[in-house]
Amino acid sequence: MRGVLQRVKNASVTVDGEVVGKIDHGILLLLGVTGTDTEADADYICDKTINARIFCDEEDKMNLSLLDVGGSVLAVSQFTLYGDARKGRRPSFIKAAKGEISQPLYDLVCNKIAEKGVHVEKGIFGADMKVELLNDGPVTILLESDRSF
Repeated sequence: MRGVLQRVKNASVTVDGEVVGKIDHGILLLLGVTGTDTEADADYICDKTINARIFCDEEDKMNLSLLDVGGSVLAVSQFTLYGDARKGRRPSFIKAAKGEISQPLYDLVCNKIAEKGVHVEKGIFGADMKVELLNDGPVTILLESDRSF
């Protein structure tokens, strides 16, 4: 499972001209799922998302987590995180899981985050989404549940 955490002042996702998810201060989580992912991968992404110390404390040091600052999460499914562009010019998405595998795991990550007391907004799985954000910093962190980076 791959995640991109972006610390945001605000973020929203729009589908067919309608805002379907919107947060203020928090994290935009872009989430990709591969065919071998399990609940353990969802646990890892959840833990890292809510506990990553990427928010500034009173001394302006990144020392606080999402839980510490009371922020929210906007979670957006993004199969293109598993795009492989090493060969040719057109990326291959063969490692991205099909919807019947990835949607339940995406929902599981969102539910696990919410169970920790964090407000979660979501995009619409599989839809053509327009994502707007005001990146704070900018701060962008890459996560890989198999810990390859």
